[in-house]
Formats: sequence, structure tokens, C-alpha cells
Amino acid sequence: MEKLNWSLNMKEWERRGKQESPSLMSIDSQSVKIAPFVREETGIDGNKKINGRKRHVITDTLGLVWGVVVHSANQADGAMAERVVAPLRGYLYRMEKILADAAYEKVFMNWVSENLLGVELEISSKPPDSEGFVPVKWRWVTERAFGMFNFFRRLNKDHEKTTESAESWVLWQNCQVIINRLA
Repeated sequence: MEKLNWSLNMKEWERRGKQESPSLMSIDSQSVKIAPFVREETGIDGNKKINGRKRHVITDTLGLVWGVVVHSANQADGAMAERVVAPLRGYLYRMEKILADAAYEKVFMNWVSENLLGVELEISSKPPDSEGFVPVKWRWVTERAFGMFNFFRRLNKDHEKTTESAESWVLWQNCQVIINRLA
């Protein structure tokens, strides 16, 4: 599923007249509730008070998902982010910058500086005095990708028994979006 997703992402970039690999990426996670009878790799996200799993995605400036990892909601974002980015090292040769929020500042920033030569991790978040949703430059695209998940029935909650199956459904949703754009 990953190879199909990557090749369709590259085709979409070519269709738009751009190089096939993006240089700017954004990483974030979404906590989702689990459906009944799902017990494998679940936990409680203390910040959002959600019993379930987290979908960790990395997107480009077009909002296309390049990598996804699903894990229990009680695990820290910064510690799990390397599992999302590590498989992309051979495919995203133009990657220069990754945008993230403050949850990635410590552990993930160290991993990026040690493992991704020439890649900068930029921590960007909304102004501290603002309330509600404030679009942060280019990171809003990842939030839009999370919003699009709600239009796919299998992604409104986590219905999958295994995290691998949940990851495949996220990638399949991305493939469907690109196929609809190409049609």
C-alpha cells in the first residue's frame, strides 16, 4: 500500500507541474476514538481525554499523506514521529524542512538533527494569546487532511482490529483522493 501511495503522490506532483518530491513537509497526530470491541494497542490521550489511538501523519503542501503510523493514544508524539519519517528517507530526497508543533520539540528535534542531514525541523504554533483554531502557515494543510478523514466512513473512528489495517485505510483514503483528482 505504501508504494502505491508514494507513486500516486509523485504522479499528482508531476501533474501539477512540480518536481515529484516535495521539499516542505508537515507532521502532526490526531487522536481518534475506537469502535467497540477494539482492544489492541489502545490508550488514553491525557490532553484530549480520548480513549483510543493516534494517527500520526506527514503531509506535503498539497495535503497528500506520505507516511502514517497508528499507535496507542497514550504514547508521546515526539517519540513516535521518527517511525513516520524514517521510511521516507529514500523517497523524499528533496525534503528540506519539516513543520511541527511544540510536542515534537525535544525528542524528535534531536532525532532529525542526528539522522536527517540537511533537514530542518521548524516548530510553529499559533500565537499564545489567540483562542480557538488559528491557521498556522502550511500546518493547516495537515489539519485539513485530518478533516477529510471524516468523509471516509472507515476513518470516522478507528474500527480496525490492528494498527496495520488502520494505517492501510488512511493510505487508501489518500489514494482515492488522488485518483479522483486525476479523473
